[in-house]
Amino acid sequence: MNERHPLHPLSLRVTFDEKANLEKAAAGMSLSAYIRWKLFDPSSPPPQRRGGFPVKDHRALAQVLAMLGQSRLANNVNQLAKAANTGSLAVTPDTEEALLTAVREVAHMRALLIQALGVDVMP
Repeated sequence: MNERHPLHPLSLRVTFDEKANLEKAAAGMSLSAYIRWKLFDPSSPPPQRRGGFPVKDHRALAQVLAMLGQSRLANNVNQLAKAANTGSLAVTPDTEEALLTAVREVAHMRALLIQALGVDVMP
């Protein structure tokens, strides 16, 4: 931010797909910097990009974040750990199936995150 020219917030409503397209086009730079550059100075070089892992697939990332938001996974695992520590966890076929379902869901979320971030993972 320039001390002589403070920046003022501006709100813009876009669809999910429009935002995903903007984030993809921004390719790692902040959306604010990207939009400001495209509107006011597109003939100059683009502003500096953010560090870290750029998101390769915003749709997959949104999907996994939605899954995590709807999941009670952390609470359920905590309850299972407490029951296991107190010796009150009865391993019934229902319990075993619930655990296997949770493992599959976590593996699916992991795969979506790897895809969204474009990370190469060793087998």
